[in-house]
Amino acid sequence: MKIATIVGARPQFIKSLPVSNEIRKIAKEVLIHTGQHYDYNMSEVFFKEMGISEPDYNLGVGSGSQAIQTAEILFRLESVLVNERPDVVIIYGDTNSTLAGALAASKLHILIVHVEAGLRSFDKRMPEEINRIVADHVSDILFCPTQTAVDNLKNEGIAKGVELVGDVMYDAALHFGKLAKEKSSILEELDLEPKGYMLATIHRAANTDNLENLKTLLAAFAESGKAIVFPIHPRTRKVIEDNGLNSIISGSSIKMVDAVGYLDFLRLEQSASKILTDSGGVQKEAFFFAVPCITLRDTTEWVETVEYGWNTLVNIDKDLLLRQIVEFSPIGEPPRLFGDGRAALHIAERLTSI
Repeated sequence: MKIATIVGARPQFIKSLPVSNEIRKIAKEVLIHTGQHYDYNMSEVFFKEMGISEPDYNLGVGSGSQAIQTAEILFRLESVLVNERPDVVIIYGDTNSTLAGALAASKLHILIVHVEAGLRSFDKRMPEEINRIVADHVSDILFCPTQTAVDNLKNEGIAKGVELVGDVMYDAALHFGKLAKEKSSILEELDLEPKGYMLATIHRAANTDNLENLKTLLAAFAESGKAIVFPIHPRTRKVIEDNGLNSIISGSSIKMVDAVGYLDFLRLEQSASKILTDSGGVQKEAFFFAVPCITLRDTTEWVETVEYGWNTLVNIDKDLLLRQIVEFSPIGEPPRLFGDGRAALHIAERLTSI
């Protein structure tokens, strides 16, 4: 059996590694990197740091509008799939690489496996929501991380091929979280004390492309007076610099640094007192590491993290954000909701029956 794995963005590199390690025991894997994330700190460093095999193909798509990026991936990917003729295509998550991979494989009548299927924020303003819905509706096997995801698919009339396996990011977090504590020196490099800072990330288009939203978030960070470490996405940095927004945080306790590698980022998450983010994956990792998370959106695809009190949504309300930075404090320990840490093994075992 030949399996083509399609990845293109930082979270997908993380999700694919545990699965690739397992499926390479049972099948030939062709790894296709679309090039959606191409900055060294967002791409190449992950392959080196995590021991991910070098991709067999790098489509080199780079940045662009939603339409241009998706179309370029679709155009370049089709010829690779025609040449390789895989039995199965595996797609991950909800990026433009996910959508293009689903469409290309569907048109070529290749069996599609969607890992992290069934997520819904119920906010179609988010391009990721459209990508999820389309990918799920053309996929043949849908591996869900939670029961909520299974229920979402059932509500849309999708029951065939749906399997609850747990979350592959939990697999990765368990393994690499231990490694981060052993190998990362990021706290020393940035002169940070454990639980002596908050960690912030901003990358969603709704926050980076809307200058008022970005100004509000930066102003809240600055006015909080808290020590905030802000590893900055290349696109977010460009927007801040092009629009002179550095002045908002000048003289504050915000420490803006370049995007960091996976192990360093895990260490920053584990040691933060709180996490402020608009990322879906970071919300989950905060939950895995029992770190309170403040989500800079009004919806989340990871509703369980909110229901169990470890995540709170603040939209772009500066007063609410400032209040939650001070007051938000979950009680107890987060329950285990994302599987047994062996999701990748469960996926590989299912694929052997195809």
